[in-house]
Amino acid sequence: MPLINVKVIENVFTADQKQDIIRALTDAMVTIEGENMRPVTWCVVEEVRSGDWGIAGNPLTTNDVKSLAAGVAV
Repeated sequence: MPLINVKVIENVFTADQKQDIIRALTDAMVTIEGENMRPVTWCVVEEVRSGDWGIAGNPLTTNDVKSLAAGVAV
């Protein structure tokens, strides 16, 4: 049984977007493993507190991610 574990910074994605993530990633796995595996393919979206995620030694916040998504350098 595959388990897809996705970690995102809190308050970046809406509930609808997280559902879209779950559906799209499950579909991607089923494309690889076959449709019979859909019922046993798990997908978990976990939110990490803003500032508790870091890249290259620098903390990343919810606002940083929203700026990056908008095309603004952080």
